[in-house]
Amino acid sequence: MVDWVRRALMRKEIRGHVRSKQHVEMVEADERLVYAVKFAIGMTICLSGLEVAHMALLQRWNSEIFVAISSLITFVSGIIIGHKVT
Repeated sequence: MVDWVRRALMRKEIRGHVRSKQHVEMVEADERLVYAVKFAIGMTICLSGLEVAHMALLQRWNSEIFVAISSLITFVSGIIIGHKVT
């Protein structure tokens, strides 16, 4: 199985001068960053399941769980976008 999180966090670095041939290197992300993103994605899935169970059993929307899900999604998006830019 291909590790899609690690591949999404890889970035390209271009080395070389303007007149010479440019060399493109793929730089892998730090292992701790990969684990943090995997943990955040896993927690988002777990909290989504908890929200579905809460709505199915109690017939109500829980805004605190939704805020936690939104925060984790923002966290993962920010890491991926920020890591690609730098």
